[in-house]
Amino acid sequence: MTKARDLANFVSGTNSAITTTQIDDDAVTNAKIANESITINGSAVNLGGSVTVGETKPTISSISPSVIENTQTSVTIAGTNFVSVPTVEAIGSTGAIVRADEVSFSSSTSIVAKFTLPVDGTYFVRVENNDGNAVRSSSALLTVSDAPAWTTSAGSLGSNAAGSSVSYTVAATNATSFAVQSGSLPGSVSLNTSTGAITGTESGATSETTYSFTIRATDAQGQTADRAFSITITVGINNSGQFN
Repeated sequence: MTKARDLANFVSGTNSAITTTQIDDDAVTNAKIANESITINGSAVNLGGSVTVGETKPTISSISPSVIENTQTSVTIAGTNFVSVPTVEAIGSTGAIVRADEVSFSSSTSIVAKFTLPVDGTYFVRVENNDGNAVRSSSALLTVSDAPAWTTSAGSLGSNAAGSSVSYTVAATNATSFAVQSGSLPGSVSLNTSTGAITGTESGATSETTYSFTIRATDAQGQTADRAFSITITVGINNSGQFN
């Protein structure tokens, strides 16, 4: 009877511990405890049944921007189940781990991490909540790349006579394409969008004209850099007199 009372007290919560020495073999059956229950994590569970205690892990759905330079940049991370304030890391393809300089908690679905990543490449993003639950992006969401850097000086590319052949080339490191962003080139002169070459035979200006234009260089990651240039077309004096 004493052991039966010990079990009853344990089930009812008046006894905080019970050991196997307090219970006779085969003294407790499912039928005897079917109507009793205990509470686990706020949920009532019948003795003899089972309970699954789950973990709430964060998720990552996207980041913005997805391409940054080597200088400190704020990256917004969208997902679910973020807890203030999580740890955020960038994991390179070599396995190098760089912790965010600073993390700001916006909501359970949005956080902002400031990264300074000196090495170009692609990075996975990892978020870890204070309770240890963590997630790493399934793909390398973040790309670190230098933006195009112009090696051709801004300003005048040169002067050409009306009707003459024009040939210049503009260049920028890491650039994969070029485009005239604003302004215009001399008549019948065009820009090679792959090489940056500006060529053509000027169509015949009747007065001296300076053509000003801005060219945009774009790299493989879509980063851009603009630079302003100009070309002057000159016109000679026809039938000029000669003085001896």
